Amino acid sequence: MSGLRIEGLVVAYGRTVAVKGIDLVVEPGQVVTLIGANGAGKTTVMRAVSGLIRAKSGRVIFDGVDIAGRRAHAIAALGLRQVPEGRQVFADLTVADNLALGAYTLSDRAELARRRDAVLTRFPRLRERLTQLAGSMSGGEQQMLAFGRALMGAPRLLLMDEPSMGLAPLFVEEIFNAIADLRREGITILLVEQNASAALDVADYAYVLETGHIVLQGEASVLANDPAVTAAYLGGH
Repeated sequence: MSGLRIEGLVVAYGRTVAVKGIDLVVEPGQVVTLIGANGAGKTTVMRAVSGLIRAKSGRVIFDGVDIAGRRAHAIAALGLRQVPEGRQVFADLTVADNLALGAYTLSDRAELARRRDAVLTRFPRLRERLTQLAGSMSGGEQQMLAFGRALMGAPRLLLMDEPSMGLAPLFVEEIFNAIADLRREGITILLVEQNASAALDVADYAYVLETGHIVLQGEASVLANDPAVTAAYLGGH
């Protein structure tokens, strides 16, 4: 298992600084969530970690190595896998082909079959739809597919960006049940999520991001009962 350490991360879009020198730690085997309102910079952090955008400054240390500035495919090769915001499945490919692309560098057919069977056991709906085009499935089913595709890569660190966005409550429950299962299995996860209640329920540790700054952090169970967090993110008064 591998952990993640972010030190002094600054990310800018032109002159607009979206992430303003944050520090964040994901210990091996932990689920750590980053919560905050729209526009707080959560997805920007995730994209900087995965190499989809380049940080202006700071360090992103994975398994003792600073990966800041590396290309996305090189970071993925180290064992980081991302479930992107908005699912982003390959709509014109079948479910089976989407899953296969999650392990496209794997040549061991037996291991490929083992991983696929594990994903289909975790998400039985996908087994029923292996020959269906991904774009014809519901949003919840596509989210399961994006999740399963990431798991096909046997991630050492799983990055999940807004997995509940736009989903019906039943699918939200299924997705978070799967995250809870992975936590029990010791998979290391960084979870960016606007559904703060669900995120804090499944996480070990949490950070609250506001306008590019970490303003609060602590054990997820403690923050779930923090009056400021309750008022701002959990519908409290």
